Amino acid sequence: MSRSAARPTTAAVPYPRPALERSPDTWRSLDGSWAFGVGPDAGALDGAMHIEVPFAPESAASGLSLPGFLHTVWYRREVQVPAAWRGGQVLLHFGAADYHARVWLGDAYLGEHIGGHTPFSFDLTPHLGTGSLTLTVRVDDDPLALDQPRGKQDWLPDEPHKIWYPRTTGLWQSVWLEHVPALHFTELEGTPDLTSWSLRLRARLNAAPGAGEWRLRVQLQARGEVLSDDLYRVTGPEITRTVHLADGGIDDHRRDLLWSPEHPQLIGVRAWLLRGGEVIDEVSSTTALREFGWAQGRFLLNGLPYTLRLVLNQGYWPDTHMSATDEQLRLDAELVRRLGFNGVRMHQKVESPRFLHWCDQIGVLVWTELPSAYAYSDRSVAALTREWTEVIRRDRGRPCVAAWVPFNESWGVPDLRTHPKARHLVQSLYHLARSLDDTRPVLGNDGWETMVGDLIGVHDYTPKAKVLKRRYGTPERTWTTLRSDQPGGRQILLGDLDPGTPVVLSEFGGVAYAPGGDAGWGYSRVRSSEDFLAVYAELLGAVNRCMGLAGFCYTQLTDTFQERNGLLTEDREPKAPLAELFRATQGRRGTYDQDTDPDPDPLGYLLEWRERRRDVAAGPVTLPQADDLTVNPEV
Repeated sequence: MSRSAARPTTAAVPYPRPALERSPDTWRSLDGSWAFGVGPDAGALDGAMHIEVPFAPESAASGLSLPGFLHTVWYRREVQVPAAWRGGQVLLHFGAADYHARVWLGDAYLGEHIGGHTPFSFDLTPHLGTGSLTLTVRVDDDPLALDQPRGKQDWLPDEPHKIWYPRTTGLWQSVWLEHVPALHFTELEGTPDLTSWSLRLRARLNAAPGAGEWRLRVQLQARGEVLSDDLYRVTGPEITRTVHLADGGIDDHRRDLLWSPEHPQLIGVRAWLLRGGEVIDEVSSTTALREFGWAQGRFLLNGLPYTLRLVLNQGYWPDTHMSATDEQLRLDAELVRRLGFNGVRMHQKVESPRFLHWCDQIGVLVWTELPSAYAYSDRSVAALTREWTEVIRRDRGRPCVAAWVPFNESWGVPDLRTHPKARHLVQSLYHLARSLDDTRPVLGNDGWETMVGDLIGVHDYTPKAKVLKRRYGTPERTWTTLRSDQPGGRQILLGDLDPGTPVVLSEFGGVAYAPGGDAGWGYSRVRSSEDFLAVYAELLGAVNRCMGLAGFCYTQLTDTFQERNGLLTEDREPKAPLAELFRATQGRRGTYDQDTDPDPDPLGYLLEWRERRRDVAAGPVTLPQADDLTVNPEV
């Protein structure tokens, strides 16, 4: 079995929600074999097939590889609740189900969730009896509903075409049970403020506490040291407090605690809910001292100009499709850094919380993008608004998340120049993101037809490096391109934006090369590894020297189905030596020169990270000198 086809077992599945983690004895994975059927009613489960959850039935890893349109699918399995879990509440969690899920426990209807990319939960407690219980899930997913958020899922019945991929129907992220006390934490997140050198902590409970003396204890740790340990009175379901940390003032002292891709220093958070002296609930999470900004044409990280070197990540695997094992997610995050990038633009997919966990630890910036609908309607407006809210609330506490992107290339909002309602939708989702999280930049419509945004994204697939230099070499040339040129034949700006808004070349490259000889699809094509590296190095050398850009995003990380324009094959094998690809990504050939960014070259850090450090409170790895660096292309 290839690496991409590896299936998780119950024992191998890590805690699915690292942003709010409880002890191992409080949860149980329901991933694995379920009865499965396709049809309009539960009779489809009679004489059922079996499926491996959390893999979609279209994927090989599910054990089914079902073709065609699957309008309605059914799942069923027996659930045994441990006797030790009696008392408190038993919650049933779904990581994601595409698209409209309904859930029953025995004959009791638990509820529904609409939206294919965000988590949802149900309380099983009122319906628990003794012995085994039957859990049934129905998921409806209209493959022809183009006004439904769907990302890159194809609407044609046969093989995926052009830049579209196989469909994902039903459950595609983990399902699990959790035992919690009757009063328990539901959210825990920190918001950093570097000006006051503080963290604003927010904890939320499922209900207001009753009678008694309730307290919240919060402890922050980093580098093996306790940074703070405070006790607060709890009077309602939400508690917000600001924790001021010891500030040495000078940059060298501060830098030890700051998070960046080159120095991903996390702060461990532990929280206890106390009644009198009794611990009622206990959770852990991570946060970081990290700040994003944008000014005078530059993206800022921790108050300093920082060049974004991103790679487009579709988040698909040949055998598991949109689902992934924890090992696969971790490998992708590591490969991003080993290729010389400092971040990813997750394209048309809301990736697993486990991926964000690894990006936090390894040091990978993440642009989070809402999967698009293709058509505009009242239904699409409601669906996009609901799902966008859920995405931001799920991930705004993650240090690695660096930007929000509600629209890509006007998908789902066609004819923006002549469609006022569509323009209002773009503006409303931009402002919705800013209202839920004012600490990160938001791109209103990435790629073209930008009317609102803290950053401007441009998609330009010219194969000529000299054209990129001419268009974006200076700030003046860049804004001339934005106002008058039309890369891809589309108008870049709709309306007047501040000329100090940073510009990111958020899609370019897309050079296709298939080591096995299959030409595949790409924006341009080469026929050898040597030519691939030469073209890549020329393009990256150009964009690294474009002073009119705040950063770039290369298309793309991996080959994806018929697309052969990845730096890696779909099995995550590099198409050229990793060391050479790293140098090219950074705009260097032959030597490791000191970067102009505030932190040093990250490669040495990644080599050390292979030791799989798991203690997020430990100190950062010491970077070796550039002359000592060697690269082993085997991951």
